[in-house]
Amino acid sequence: MVPDNKTYDAIVVGLGPAGATAAYEMSRAGLSVLAIEKQTHPRYKVCGGGLSARIEQLLDPGFKSIVEQTISGIQFSYRGQDSISIESPNPIAYMVMRDRFDHHLVQQARRVGTDIHEGEPSKSFRHLPDGVEVTTDRGCYQGKVLIGADGANSQVARHLFPGRRLRCIPTLESEVEVGPGLQYPAPGKALVDIGAGSMGYAWVFPKQGRLSVGVGEFQSKPASLKNTFDRFVRGEMGLTSLDIPKPLGHPLPLFSNRIEPYKEQEPGEFVNGRALLVGDAGHLVDPLFGEGIYYAVRSGKMAATAVLDQLHDRSKSLWGYELAIREELYPEFRICSRLADIVYMFPRLCHRLLNPYREVIQVYYEVMQGKETYQSFYRRAKGMVKSSTRELLLEALHLR
Repeated sequence: MVPDNKTYDAIVVGLGPAGATAAYEMSRAGLSVLAIEKQTHPRYKVCGGGLSARIEQLLDPGFKSIVEQTISGIQFSYRGQDSISIESPNPIAYMVMRDRFDHHLVQQARRVGTDIHEGEPSKSFRHLPDGVEVTTDRGCYQGKVLIGADGANSQVARHLFPGRRLRCIPTLESEVEVGPGLQYPAPGKALVDIGAGSMGYAWVFPKQGRLSVGVGEFQSKPASLKNTFDRFVRGEMGLTSLDIPKPLGHPLPLFSNRIEPYKEQEPGEFVNGRALLVGDAGHLVDPLFGEGIYYAVRSGKMAATAVLDQLHDRSKSLWGYELAIREELYPEFRICSRLADIVYMFPRLCHRLLNPYREVIQVYYEVMQGKETYQSFYRRAKGMVKSSTRELLLEALHLR
């Protein structure tokens, strides 16, 4: 094994949306950045590929060149029945294929000078007195900072954040080739079935000539997710005539409320020494509908900002990233958790309330568009819902 004599300003492990974004931001600012990825881009990945429209606030407009479908409405159903379609006058989401989207972000990082090593799995990580060391089967690399962006089963987290155990929920997903003629559930719409499983939901996300079909159950050990998937595709009228490939499973690393209090200079949830966790590696996934790509990009930018601040001003600390996550993202995720408790404990009730309270969904769409936060949505939604219904929901959450 030949050591790399260069000490990088930052090493990024994993080149999904979080890692590629962090690498891009730091390289663009003039730092020397090494990015290590065990696979080679473009890499195929079964994924819903849904980007809430607020991603426009984070990415350069060029990402729209690879958007497969623009979504302006959702068709909600309960166990395949009673479909309710609610549309927005403006886009609420963009659907992408992950191989094209991730490759786009990697190429952006490459163009601004990131040193990218693909097809190179990382084997070990260790803290150094003034940095970090990453060992692969090709070399040994040193950096002033390490950003772990290597997904739900993060090896960076396992090696450098010992004892960090957060929940992942199981999901199953298949991608169905339908050709250019079929648009399901309808042009510009996605489908969400909040009663398809126990404490979870099912989805159909349209792409160009294909559909992403999946189910997720927001509990640790569902009885049989495969049975839930089969029941959903059998019961959804628009899918019964299609040949659905065998679904693939992957963990969804949801945010957990069981987070330790913030104590600077002790190992945190996202910062330990000179190592930071972003995206799925940090379990920064919306616990309501499992949106992860937006928070991956957002946390990648936040981590890059903390690194740049610290390298340019030694009086600043990488703990600024931990604090920023707790101040900016935790409040959103906590509201998401409360909403998830309501939706998945009372899916039939929530579905029945969609029609009389369509304006609540319109405000939720404004969250997806970046016009509202989850906190402001929650305040506005409480004011829109009749007192009797509000009392029931608040009692379920023990918020009174």
